[in-house]
Amino acid sequence: MVTAITEGIKVSIEAIYQAEFSSPHQQHFVFTYKVEIANHSNTTIQLIRRKWEIFDAGQSFKLVEGEGVVGLQPVMEPGHSHQYVSGCNLKSGLGKMRGSYFMEKLIDGKLIEVKIPEFQLIAGIFDN
Repeated sequence: MVTAITEGIKVSIEAIYQAEFSSPHQQHFVFTYKVEIANHSNTTIQLIRRKWEIFDAGQSFKLVEGEGVVGLQPVMEPGHSHQYVSGCNLKSGLGKMRGSYFMEKLIDGKLIEVKIPEFQLIAGIFDN
């Protein structure tokens, strides 16, 4: 698990290779990642949008941007957190992801960029 903290917002991520949904011979590797966003600041925040950088050893780089996460724009009061699971496909069994969440402080409307820590995507076939 990797973690980063920006202005009191803690982002923790764990990536898991999904062998049962992957087809290495067809260059199709599936990964899921579990995210926990914990608000350790003293103000209520709302996740407005996200930006992911996905690096695949088999096809270089992809940028993914959009509103919220998995269709939600969660509001987190101080001391609360939000968890979700998402995924990505790679053409190789080796890659990494990183990015940013853009969150609004509801007290004053200030937008902050919260770092998503870089994490590795490594298919289990490399463990043998």
